Amino acid sequence: MENRNITLTNDNLENLENFAEVLKKDTSTMINEALEDYFINAQKKLLEKKLEDENSMTNLDFDEFWNDVDV
Repeated sequence: MENRNITLTNDNLENLENFAEVLKKDTSTMINEALEDYFINAQKKLLEKKLEDENSMTNLDFDEFWNDVDV
């Protein structure tokens, strides 16, 4: 993949440098680990939202379901 310019806030850059020193890791490794965690959490939230949306479509109790049905 080609390299792209990424802009970090000063706080994030400072934290990245400080934690790299403390954890004895290079910044690329830390950024990749953070992105992996981010994508896992984002996917989990999307799946939970999808489940909530599906459940909301079928979340009627018996009376609500049959309320306007003439039999």
